[in-house]
Amino acid sequence: MSLNSVNTNIGAMIALQSLNRTNEALAAVQKKVSTGFRVSDAKDDGAVFAVAQRVRADVAAVTSVNEQLGGTKGLLETTMSALRNISDTMTKMKEVLVKLADGNVTGETRTQYKNQYDQLRANIQGFINDAGYNGKSLLRGTEAFTKLYVAALNVIRNELGSLYTISGYDAWASIFSTMGAAPTRGAASLALGNTSSGFSKAFKRVGERLNAFGSAFRYVENQIRFNKDKIDAIEAGLGALIDADLAKESARLQALQIRQQLGIQALGIANQAPQTLLGLFR
Repeated sequence: MSLNSVNTNIGAMIALQSLNRTNEALAAVQKKVSTGFRVSDAKDDGAVFAVAQRVRADVAAVTSVNEQLGGTKGLLETTMSALRNISDTMTKMKEVLVKLADGNVTGETRTQYKNQYDQLRANIQGFINDAGYNGKSLLRGTEAFTKLYVAALNVIRNELGSLYTISGYDAWASIFSTMGAAPTRGAASLALGNTSSGFSKAFKRVGERLNAFGSAFRYVENQIRFNKDKIDAIEAGLGALIDADLAKESARLQALQIRQQLGIQALGIANQAPQTLLGLFR
């Protein structure tokens, strides 16, 4: 094909193709710079984008798991708070039992101590019934409060749906009812000195439940911490997979901008070539 043609400008065609490739590369770099991602959608790299979406789903799932564990942590804190108050109250009740066991305490004084004991016991009933959190309770109460009781709380702990079970406790029967009302002098002595007495059993069970729920609380707390670390690790891996190297892309952007300007100039020169043919007709 003749190069001396006004119909076909080979130089302009080559310059235009080069400019188009430069513009495409420039658009791709500008996309990376503006989004911060090397792969921001399936058009950039379908396989990597699919992997990234799956990883994002895992991050969202683990985040949701931690939200649920946070609710469980609140329930356990409420439960342990109730048990701590029960333990403190029973400590005061033991002080009263010492007075009731004393044979020198009689008449109106003994009646006052009995009333004090029963009032403290009523406080324990309130602690058991008020141990609910978000409509659930791990301590079985009485009357309407029994509806809140959860005998076995299954808590999701990871994005795979694995469960951790926390057992509830019938505090009404095993603690409140077991300790009984204010005892007589002889029964008070028995409650203080005999580990098989109702009061001693109830006091021991409070300690056992504090230990059990404390262990569950530590498990949930550790799981939340582990899940947070896991999210950080996953997001770091995701960043290595799809994040753009902005320093590198900035350098490429400047280089492509210069190439674009040169391409425009080259196209202009190529378009001027047919003008030289006019000299042949002068």
